[in-house]
Amino acid sequence: MTELVDSHAHLNDPDFAGDLPDVLERLQQAGVRAVINVGYDPPSSRRAVEQAHTRPFIHAAVAVHPHDAVTFDDAAAASIRGLAGDSRVVAIGETGLDYYRNLSPRQRQQEVFRWHLDLARESRLPVIIHDRDAHEDTLRILKKAGPLPAGGVLHCFSGSLEMARACLELGFYISFAGPVTFKNAVKQREIAARVPLERLLIETDCPYLTPEPHRGRRNEPAYVGLVAAAIAAARGLAPETVAEATAANAQRLFGI
Repeated sequence: MTELVDSHAHLNDPDFAGDLPDVLERLQQAGVRAVINVGYDPPSSRRAVEQAHTRPFIHAAVAVHPHDAVTFDDAAAASIRGLAGDSRVVAIGETGLDYYRNLSPRQRQQEVFRWHLDLARESRLPVIIHDRDAHEDTLRILKKAGPLPAGGVLHCFSGSLEMARACLELGFYISFAGPVTFKNAVKQREIAARVPLERLLIETDCPYLTPEPHRGRRNEPAYVGLVAAAIAAARGLAPETVAEATAANAQRLFGI
């Protein structure tokens, strides 16, 4: 593949602490030209920014994940707001709702999600949205927030085709990760085949959600081409076509 962008990775995760230079070498050999390195709390967001300053192909996103919404306070807000102004930050995220694990009260998740949407509006940066088993509330909050100046993306999309269409109408991109390669992910592949190519992104969400045939091992950006290939097969396209289109989409959304 001539060009790939991993639109959602966590190179800031401790799982990469021991061999990050090797991971970066492998992703470049695999044709990955850019990685959006996504924060999930103040320390990881700071690491994302620091790592983005070490390599031109790494770009940072900063936020507090819904899992940690219960700990979100004035200090966390000040930290994320301050990091958002860094020249290497290209998005606010990941933020949103997670009703699967429910590690923070739902009401607090919603409050923190809205705060991040306000920050995305103020900073004129796109927003990266986490939505797990919270489709109705996620969509309700996005509709109430109205159009955002820089748009955003529903990462690791797991909703219905109807939700995808509603998000597209609001100006968002739709991103798919490793699960689209799983044998039983028929529904996801069907949705991935029907999202307009110009609004599609691919990601690894590494070190999680490793695609086939590497499932069960640590994920890394070098595997994002497997996501592109699975979507290409579902759409009846060449993998290079999906790789190049999604790379162009990521460059457009994140301004990279």
